Amino acid sequence: MTAQFANKVAVVTGGASGLGRTAALAFARAGAAVAVADITADAAAETVKLIERDGGRALAVVADMGDGKQVENLVRQTTAAYGRLDFLFNNAGISGFTEKLLADLDEELFDAVIRVNLKGVWLGMKHAIPAMLKNGGGCIVNTASTLGWVGLKNVGPYVASKHAVIGLTKTAAIEYGQQGIRVNAVCPGAVETPIQNKIRATMSADAWKQRIERLYPATGQLGRSEDIAGIVLFLCSDAASNIHGTAILADGGYIAQ
Repeated sequence: MTAQFANKVAVVTGGASGLGRTAALAFARAGAAVAVADITADAAAETVKLIERDGGRALAVVADMGDGKQVENLVRQTTAAYGRLDFLFNNAGISGFTEKLLADLDEELFDAVIRVNLKGVWLGMKHAIPAMLKNGGGCIVNTASTLGWVGLKNVGPYVASKHAVIGLTKTAAIEYGQQGIRVNAVCPGAVETPIQNKIRATMSADAWKQRIERLYPATGQLGRSEDIAGIVLFLCSDAASNIHGTAILADGGYIAQ
């Protein structure tokens, strides 16, 4: 445990697994109290147990980030428990990966991806920003993606949502920077998460190796959630005090190709 974020409070959405869980643990180890938000109650509670086992403070809040009332309740529970809100890691999302081209997509799939990945990010900011303004400001980090920079076949809704997240990030930074709120985005490439494990299980060893070399040409291996969490905490730190509205790539050289 460190004192970097002592007396600070963070909300981490999608905090039940993968990058969200790693970031929640990192915030807690840096001294922040953490509200772990996720649609899956048991897994969110497990993240809280891991934090408390390390001596940190945390609570689990069940929240569907596409539902405004649930997001409002998330912020309300957090501020009721800890008295303030300083950081929001707006991380909850769904992949919506499909083998269909745009004209063949089901409308329901498109709506579902946009609801969580885009509307959920907006709702997170909508309800977190007023709480942050009450204590003089704060920091928001939105999870975008390398696919917020480039397109990719068969993942149209996801690509659209992540491009839009970067746009929302820039707009929010401009609107609230002078009121003490910094807003940025992190753009991971493929990271070792349960989603990647599911993809790997469907592929041969050779096909997987070729995929990783294509996605991470500079390293030849998947990124780690710890690497992304480190960027998130940096963006919330005083060291990043003049960084506003940026989208930081952590993609192992994918876009450098």
